[in-house]
Amino acid sequence: MRTRVVALEAQTGRRERPCSSPRCLPARFISVDTSPTPAPDTARTATPSPDDPSTGKGPASGSGPSTGKSPSTGKSPTGGKGTSTGKDPTGGQATTSGKGAIGGSGRHRTGPAGGTPAVGRTDDARNTSTAGRTPDTGSRPTAGRSAGGARRATAGLRTNDTRRAAAERSLAENRETTRSGDTADTAGPPSAGRRRRTVLLLLGLTAVTSATALVLGLLSWAPDPPEPARPLTLAEGERLAAVRVTNLRDLRAGVRVTAGTGAARLELVGWVDWSRSLLYLDVGGPGAGAERGLLQKSGPVLVIRPDPAAVPTPAAPPLMPPTDRWQLHRPAPGAHLTPVLDLLLDLAADRPDPTTRTAPSDGARWIAREAVPAGPLDVIQAPLPSGTPATSTTIGTPSAATPAPDGQTRYWLDQDARLHKLVTVLPGTGPVTMIFNREDRPTLRPVDALGGRPGLPRALTDAEQRRLDRLPARLRAHGGATVTLTAPMGTETNLRGAGWLSWTARSAYLAVADLGVPDRRTLLRRDAAGLARADLPAADGGGGTAEVPARPPLPPPTGGWRVSRPARDDLSVLVDAAIAAGSVGQRGVAVRVREDVIAGRTVDVIESGPADARLRYWLDRDGSLRRLELQTDAGAWAHLDLQPAVVPRLAANPRPPAPRPSAPRPGAR
Repeated sequence: MRTRVVALEAQTGRRERPCSSPRCLPARFISVDTSPTPAPDTARTATPSPDDPSTGKGPASGSGPSTGKSPSTGKSPTGGKGTSTGKDPTGGQATTSGKGAIGGSGRHRTGPAGGTPAVGRTDDARNTSTAGRTPDTGSRPTAGRSAGGARRATAGLRTNDTRRAAAERSLAENRETTRSGDTADTAGPPSAGRRRRTVLLLLGLTAVTSATALVLGLLSWAPDPPEPARPLTLAEGERLAAVRVTNLRDLRAGVRVTAGTGAARLELVGWVDWSRSLLYLDVGGPGAGAERGLLQKSGPVLVIRPDPAAVPTPAAPPLMPPTDRWQLHRPAPGAHLTPVLDLLLDLAADRPDPTTRTAPSDGARWIAREAVPAGPLDVIQAPLPSGTPATSTTIGTPSAATPAPDGQTRYWLDQDARLHKLVTVLPGTGPVTMIFNREDRPTLRPVDALGGRPGLPRALTDAEQRRLDRLPARLRAHGGATVTLTAPMGTETNLRGAGWLSWTARSAYLAVADLGVPDRRTLLRRDAAGLARADLPAADGGGGTAEVPARPPLPPPTGGWRVSRPARDDLSVLVDAAIAAGSVGQRGVAVRVREDVIAGRTVDVIESGPADARLRYWLDRDGSLRRLELQTDAGAWAHLDLQPAVVPRLAANPRPPAPRPSAPRPGAR
């Protein structure tokens, strides 16, 4: 390529950029200027024909006299003006006129003396043009100068022939290069296509071979045989014995339970708090029945918030439980729910179970190992713990801790003795599966029927003791208040009520509804003389619903009252404590349980009274009584919410009839 570029510069007198494609090179070399005189623009024309009448010589002639002049005129490369005759690019002579380089003017003679050799560079053209001029002293040429010009013309002709031969050789080389390039271009794509087809074929064969090997491997692969069951090691027995202690130490866990099969299946989702013996669950499944909805259990006390319209599939209950519609519940005899709840609470203890340790007669065996996101778990088969029997809310219900038949109870334990899964069979319930989430450990809040959230009891401060001492006088100053009653009195008695209470008259008038008998109302009147009750239809007793009854009618009905002396039932004790205007008994026996909020006001919950009738006073920071609570015989908490208000004047209760004196027996003296 470098050789072709040099040849091109020698013929045209200017640098040319070679064409990037070999096919373009022949056209550039064909249009080469081979005239003896350099053309300013190095215009490329076609090769002259031998029969051109404008020249006197054939194509091989370099110089000679011409009888005619070429019509082309232009400036000399030296910038001078003169007349020069030379070979035209078409083969004839060309005459160029212009000023001389010295500034003089004159004519060049035609003929060999005026010819200039054809050169490709500007310096050569300047020398040639100067050699053909006559000096500026006159217009008469000398013989020496003419002879010198002829010799230069002859040398120019020989140089021209040499350059023409070099150009022809370059053209021949270009043609051969073009032919070889065309051949390569023609042969290139098929070679690349063959290479691509070969590569694709090899890749396809590799894929087929790999797939065949994979299929054959899968068909011939067999999993490693599981490790056979074996007796527990000493470390595994200790972990199994420490399961209940670990549960108590971890305090809480999320739980999902499935109990029973078919139409009797129960599904429970929620949390268990082993530290406080508290359950908070959402009950669902086709066998839920009357228990469908939310459930809380604290020790032996079970309260539910039924929701018959809930979807069958349970979900995690809200962390802040609703405050309404909770009621004390007694499951039906033989219900599947009771043993499941008891087993959940029995999975915690303050010491290891000595009977769970490995012994030849236990039947405890290591079954398998499973990998879960929490880590590897050991599957251990062993009887249920035989510790203290679970306390059941149903009398006569067998304990949930009764061991299932051998081979039915399995524990999934991690390396820290944490229970992640339990599968067993309970009598009267069927198969039970419990899955524990050890990371889901929120703080649970019992509902008001279970006493509300626990606190840290402490002695009263001086300010709290002064507010409690001034409570009777402050209540009498208020005069009275409206009353709302919520009283779970027993497993089958859940009372709701509304009415008034007067501290000045020391009387109360309430309309009470039982959730078990929603179409009836009991009117309750209490004063210093005693207690009077009257049972009326719901419409005559003030109306409203069983959950939210209306206040009793005014004036009170005149008939149907049953008058008795003050009774000692839980409702009478609660109403009597409210009328007593906050007489809390001996000073120094009250304790502050916790701080709470009611109706948007911050209160101190103060507990006082004997152990069999504990009362809690909810006092705000102004010393007003906002709620009064009583723990009933069933273990639940009944309460009266008080809102200071003006109460109507109430008539006195009917007096009980005086007892008749017994008549003397005949003959008695």
